[in-house]
Amino acid sequence: MAADPDLTVFDWAGFEEPVIFQGYMDKHGNSPTFAFYGDDDEAFQKLSSGFRADVAHPCSQMVSKYRDAGLIEPWDPARIPAVADIDPRFLDSEVFRDAEGLWYIPTDFGATAVAYNTENVPAEDVATLQVFVNPAYQGRTSLPDSADDVWALAYLATGVTDWTEVTDEQFQAAADWLRQAHQNVTAYWADPAEQSQLMASGAVDVAWSWNDAIPLLQAENYPIGFQREAAEGSSTFFCGFVNLKGGQGSDDKVYDFINAWLAPEAAKGLLDTIGYGHTNTKALATVADDPRVIANLSPIDGPVLAQTPNDPAQRERQLAEFEKIKAGF
Repeated sequence: MAADPDLTVFDWAGFEEPVIFQGYMDKHGNSPTFAFYGDDDEAFQKLSSGFRADVAHPCSQMVSKYRDAGLIEPWDPARIPAVADIDPRFLDSEVFRDAEGLWYIPTDFGATAVAYNTENVPAEDVATLQVFVNPAYQGRTSLPDSADDVWALAYLATGVTDWTEVTDEQFQAAADWLRQAHQNVTAYWADPAEQSQLMASGAVDVAWSWNDAIPLLQAENYPIGFQREAAEGSSTFFCGFVNLKGGQGSDDKVYDFINAWLAPEAAKGLLDTIGYGHTNTKALATVADDPRVIANLSPIDGPVLAQTPNDPAQRERQLAEFEKIKAGF
């Protein structure tokens, strides 16, 4: 089926599955044109360098960066009725909504936690995030090639659950821990498909993982566990859509796409394909009893580091340090 030339969506790979925005397909008979990125920083760099699209799908900690760079314009909430049904906790920041308007439409949320091979890894080993620095797992771990996720892990592992108030000492302790964890890493995964392949091939037994990889590995009958309640906790994140300035596509189709995404029936498609939860309370209610929601998305009994907007300067510092660590410095 030919893609719709009137709407270009810049997105994470996997989100092009029509079941996530079926209402758009039903109305227009085809899918938007998709372009893909592997992580939030790559997307931002590409858009800053002049790549044109109509909407992008950053996670929440990036929105201030998009605003500061002048890349986005406010949404018209009058054209998105389901904004009223978004769980208010996902809009609880002036970065997303202020006197100037609504800058962000949160759509999906997930967890970053420990994915592991239940046949090769004893449950007690993944009862702590120190599994990533455990010498027994040298060459058997994988971390995301994503600064936000690895720093969430390092802060949790060193006792920090709020990254909006990090001291220099806490930053240094987390960096030292990450350098240790780097010694065990066989590969930094670029996307959930790569992570799934690393685990399915037997190259990796323990990974710091989003929800995405779980349905991919379950489909291959891989013995996958997802430990969200390690002693030091796990992380949560949420993502959504920004309205890019200078988009060449149809404004009407931009809003049709967002409205299709926010429809209650989108929740099952999102859960089936990506393993994420929906920010629309009416949508989430349609899958609330699903065992995957209960196991992988519901609140946990333990520490949580929420990947909410943090100080942009601190985020840049983390990004630079992560690049050094990956290079072996």
